[in-house]
This record gives sequence, structure tokens and C-alpha cells, in this order.
Amino acid sequence: METLFLLVEVEVGKLDDVLRRMKAVPGVAEVQAVTGPFDLIVKVQAPHINEALDTVVHKIRRIPGLKSTETLVTVGIG
Repeated sequence: METLFLLVEVEVGKLDDVLRRMKAVPGVAEVQAVTGPFDLIVKVQAPHINEALDTVVHKIRRIPGLKSTETLVTVGIG
């Protein structure tokens, strides 16, 4: 199973709607609101990294109300 994280900045007043839509995307394992320059951190899991990037992340980026995203791919160390 491959894991990546998305840092998401949301338009003002859109957090609840974005959060609801985000949780409905298959492959989204967890969504948490955070403080700082981003509003949400999203844990995405898929059998293959290409599926995680091509399918899940692209579906997330089409959610109305997103300002920006940053994708962090996990790497196995040790």
C-alpha cells in the first residue's frame, strides 16, 4: 500500500463543504484540519503510487473551494 499526504489550502468559508467532499473520495484514508499556512492535511492510500497520484489526487484537486495543494509522497527509510 502506498501512502501520500496532501496539504490543502481552502477558500474562506468553504472548509466544511471541502471537508465533506474530500472524505467521500475513494482512497482518502484520513482528513484533519490543521493550523498554519494550510487548512487540511489529507492522508491518501492506494495499492500503487500511480493510482494514488493519478486518480485520487486529481479527484481531490477538482473539488470546488480549493486554493492550493502540495503533495508529499512518503518514502521508505530503514
